[in-house]
Amino acid sequence: MTEDQFRYESIGVIRSPFDSPEEMPIQPVGADSTVGTVELEASYAEGLQDLDGFTHCILLYHFHAADDTVSLQVEPFLDDVHRGLFATRAPQRPNPIGLSVVEIDTVSEQEVTVEGVDVVDGTPLLDIKPFVPQFDVPDGTTETGWLDASRTTVQSTRADERFL
Repeated sequence: MTEDQFRYESIGVIRSPFDSPEEMPIQPVGADSTVGTVELEASYAEGLQDLDGFTHCILLYHFHAADDTVSLQVEPFLDDVHRGLFATRAPQRPNPIGLSVVEIDTVSEQEVTVEGVDVVDGTPLLDIKPFVPQFDVPDGTTETGWLDASRTTVQSTRADERFL
C-alpha cells in the first residue's frame, strides 16, 4: 500500500428494509420514517457510550452496492442535466463513501436503532459521529447551487437504474 492509499475496515453493518438501491429513498429526508439498525462489531460496542444523549448521528459507510464505474459528470436523481460529480451525492465516486444524518431512536449494547435510513441492507459501516448543530450547520448556509430548484422533490424521489 502506498502513502496515498488508505485501508478502512467495517466496524459494523447498517440494516434497512431496502434490498437494493432501486426504489430506495435518495436522501434521509425522503426516508424520515424508515427505521433501520446499526449493528456494531462487539469490539466497538463500548464506543456507543453516551451516544444516546444526541438526537441525531452521522453514519459514514461504504457504497458496497454501487457500480464501481466513476464518471466525473453525472445526471443526478433530482435533475435532468449532467452535473459535476462533486456537486452531487451520486454513489459512484473515486472513494465510494456515503454519509447519512439519521435520527437516533435507541442505543443498546451493540446496536443503534435509527430513523431516516436511506441505505441498502447490509451496508458496511465505517464510522458513527454525533450530529452537533453548532459544528455541523455553519452560519449563513443558504446557497445550495443547482439543488435550489429541486428542494421540494427530494422527499418523494426514489433511486432508479442510473447508479446501479
